[in-house]
Amino acid sequence: MQSIQPKVSIILPFFNAGDYLVPAVKSVINQTFPNWELIAIDDGSSDDAVLKLAALGDIRVKIFQDGVNKGLAARLNEAVALAAGQYIARMDHDDLCFPQRIEKQVKFLDDHPDVDLLSTRAVVFNSLTDNIIGMLPHRETHESIVRQPWRGIYMPHPTWMGRSDWFRRFNYKLPDVIRAEDQELLLRAYPDSKYHSIPDVLLAYHQ
Repeated sequence: MQSIQPKVSIILPFFNAGDYLVPAVKSVINQTFPNWELIAIDDGSSDDAVLKLAALGDIRVKIFQDGVNKGLAARLNEAVALAAGQYIARMDHDDLCFPQRIEKQVKFLDDHPDVDLLSTRAVVFNSLTDNIIGMLPHRETHESIVRQPWRGIYMPHPTWMGRSDWFRRFNYKLPDVIRAEDQELLLRAYPDSKYHSIPDVLLAYHQ
């Protein structure tokens, strides 16, 4: 049975997610770590993804819908504000979590209280062929992750899990930084943060 307060809040804004959303959420439902809530915020979709999501019938999946399109960064900040968990994790509507993702990230953050934000390795797949086509770049330690920030910080956004107070301290920048809200946040926060990435492949990234 889930405790009253979830350990992890998984934040998932989506827009016209189509057939990808349900498999993504099922990959969360099938996690070995059960004490989570999923905050799914619809950003003004016109498809039936919300109905399909509600039909899953898991009370840990909390759906928010107001019919307005505000953009990803605004919805991420809303989800952060709603989150009740000690940790906040990211998830995109078209990616897939491996079953031990949440368990392994929670254990690492519990064991390393100095780390603010944690990512994992991710394999890249093509949904048209179901073929694995590669791996996303990976750096493990904070020093290696931020060594050349002008070239980008290698922490795939949908693999993030971090401390709730870190997300609330920095927030996503508004108005939207188009297609780069995660990099903007990482670059802005890294001088006052500690990042890490575990070498386990715990997410399938849809390309």
